[in-house]
Amino acid sequence: MAIQYEITGTTAKGIASSIEQGVVDGALAPGAALPPVRRLAERLGVSPGTVATTYKELRRRGIVMTHGRGGTVIAEAPSVASRRPPPVPEGVRDLAGGHPDPAFLPAELPSARLSPGLRSHRARPRLAGLEELTRAWFERDGVPSGHITFAQGALDCIARLLSVELKPGDAVAMEDPGYHHLLDLVPALGLRSVPVAVDDEGIRPDALRAALRAGVRAVVYSPRSQNPYGGWFSEGRRTALLEVLEDAPDVLVIEDDHAADIAGVPLHSLTTGGPARWAQVRTVSKHLGTDLRWGALACDRTTLARHDGRLLLTSGWVSHVLQETVTRLMTDPGTQKLVGAARTAYAERRASLLTALSARGISAYGASGMNVWVPVRDEAAVVNGLRTHGWWVAAGARFRLASAPGVRITTAALAPGEAEPLAAGLAAVLDESQATYGG
Repeated sequence: MAIQYEITGTTAKGIASSIEQGVVDGALAPGAALPPVRRLAERLGVSPGTVATTYKELRRRGIVMTHGRGGTVIAEAPSVASRRPPPVPEGVRDLAGGHPDPAFLPAELPSARLSPGLRSHRARPRLAGLEELTRAWFERDGVPSGHITFAQGALDCIARLLSVELKPGDAVAMEDPGYHHLLDLVPALGLRSVPVAVDDEGIRPDALRAALRAGVRAVVYSPRSQNPYGGWFSEGRRTALLEVLEDAPDVLVIEDDHAADIAGVPLHSLTTGGPARWAQVRTVSKHLGTDLRWGALACDRTTLARHDGRLLLTSGWVSHVLQETVTRLMTDPGTQKLVGAARTAYAERRASLLTALSARGISAYGASGMNVWVPVRDEAAVVNGLRTHGWWVAAGARFRLASAPGVRITTAALAPGEAEPLAAGLAAVLDESQATYGG
């Protein structure tokens, strides 16, 4: 059926925004046919290439579908597919999940009281005790704590930051390879991802500079425990990145320090003496428990106002019961002893696997965090090959935008003595792959 909605715009971004607005308003219903490329180009007075670029971007974001000669139509359910991992087969050692070792998490949660019904949560959304602890938490690593707030985890916080700062079609610089849930989140918000290559020291200055030239409005990165590559900012890398960002004062810099307490390495943050618009996000899920969906945000004054303004209109506040639980765990000596043990164990386990792989001539990366990234030629062949040896690792496809193939191995729960047989199994699989594909 022909559409009646009047599409406007003179650029690919403008046309895409117009079409998306029609979808949001309901004027472009699922299944509605969009005009052929040349016809729409003539109507808008633009080149066919501009319209083709528009349709390509809308297809990538799941807003439209193309059926060959059937033309381009609005998707039945405009969405972005999640990069969910396949189920773990029975009888294998699971090293694919990216989760902490349960042995280092509190076995029981402290009791917490329900808030009195008459308390004004919106007027006082943060418990004073946890706010004080949070400021000290940031200040411990040199992050300015003048403006802080809470959220329901890192993804919730980053989603809110991007949604209040950017509009559909804007570009975000993303680590590549990077955290798969963040890679899903950006297009789900109607934004475009611009890949930024990483190495052992995190995002590369040359790649960030290229992304800024491409017009990104925000950059999201991890200064340590980068997932899945394990990169960690050195002081030199921090300086180089700040020099790049000097030419982009309006870009929002979002620092995801999700594993602050178990990273095992110092923080060299871009938030200190750097960008005018910045935010650092921290969570407790990696060191206190994955069910504790609480995150802390330190940021500049403008970012705080925009984040909390949107929070007030949606969930309003973070559960005071959750806040009280986190407060008690953060001040419990036994829990903090577990966190310290985890920090040491994760570093040892990661190093053990890297050493075992290096001894067999296998390149791998993991300067910090709970994962090791191994470049491979054929991800599926390696994953399935390791399965026959009793190991289950994550194929790198869901962590990548444009980077080369690899597999992610979570070392957090790698027991003493397991690094050697795992490395031996991987070496055997790679040898088989080499024999299959040739030199």
